[in-house]
Amino acid sequence: MHRGSYWRGQGPDPKREQFRRYLEKAGVVDSLTSVLVSLYEQQEKPNNALEFVKQHLGAVGQTSEDAEALQQEVIDLRQRCARLAGENKELKAKLQRYESVPEDGGTAN
Repeated sequence: MHRGSYWRGQGPDPKREQFRRYLEKAGVVDSLTSVLVSLYEQQEKPNNALEFVKQHLGAVGQTSEDAEALQQEVIDLRQRCARLAGENKELKAKLQRYESVPEDGGTAN
């Protein structure tokens, strides 16, 4: 990344100011700040700070409501999966019964 005059304390470049405002408006600055503060407040610093940031950056925007909604969705999908597995088992049993009946519909002598 090019670190021009803006980073050395000289006047801000209009493009950089526009980009900074864009990042602030999008919440990027707040998210990064939150993760970095969290890293700073760790009693024992992780061996890989970059990995810490990657792991925690995704969790910054999630609220407890998001987590609860996702947990409920997992519960619902597991119930649906169990119901469909039971239905699948029943249908396989029916299919096996029909396959075992002779084709002419009569009984074998």
